Amino acid sequence: MKQIALYGKGGIGKSTTSANLSAALSEQGLDVLQIGCDPKRDSTRMLMQGRLIPTVMDLVREQGDRTLTLEDVVYRGYHGVRCVEAGGPEPGVGCAGRGIIATFQILERLGALRADVVVYDVLGDVVCGGFAMPMREGYAEEVYLVTSGELMSLYAANNICKAISRLSSRARSRCRLAGVICNAKNLPREEELVAEFAQKIGSSMVQFIPRDQVVQQAELNKKTVVQYAPASGQAEIYRSLARQITGNCRLDIPVPLEIEDLEALAYDFSL
Repeated sequence: MKQIALYGKGGIGKSTTSANLSAALSEQGLDVLQIGCDPKRDSTRMLMQGRLIPTVMDLVREQGDRTLTLEDVVYRGYHGVRCVEAGGPEPGVGCAGRGIIATFQILERLGALRADVVVYDVLGDVVCGGFAMPMREGYAEEVYLVTSGELMSLYAANNICKAISRLSSRARSRCRLAGVICNAKNLPREEELVAEFAQKIGSSMVQFIPRDQVVQQAELNKKTVVQYAPASGQAEIYRSLARQITGNCRLDIPVPLEIEDLEALAYDFSL
């Protein structure tokens, strides 16, 4: 069983990447479970044909956690991908990270965390312990950083490296950095920059995902690219990513860059 988590800056495209990755993995005949760990609850929407499924935390508020069944919290999406949304507190009230903790405890009790591949789509804020929980408590063993060539995106990725490095020494944590995914913004020399960043932190870039209008077209049609345009080059990119991940055995403890070195790297590639 592979337990992977996609982390990165908010808005970088983690949910789009996660959903298309899950769709591509399912096409390999794998049993895939995707867990959205963001209060927006939109991680699995394209897998569910545009449907926003009930979140675990909403169900807990409505009927209590002890009455929940597997059928209440797990929904079947495209190609049999099982979908869960953790949800969070009411806006302005409580900590969203606590929703993730409670969700995982419920899923574990219900026996839902059994699959060939579990994909955790996690909000990029690892300052909060709840969002770091997939790494901290041994749920996610392989962490993939989703970034572009933008400095703030690389900065967030570098911060997540710091979290992995710290958590790797904890007894319950088995998380390691499995690689970097470049979800491109069409910047000059972007692929080279992200590949160099990955090398400098002691990892590698496992996939370059070019920016393509078909992604937006698919989402407007409430589908993943893999479902909407299965013969497209972009769909094949996601299938390539799925193959890279299923065959990946490289797991590293990253060496985060100092902020001055990160800025210098980004500057060098902007010339």
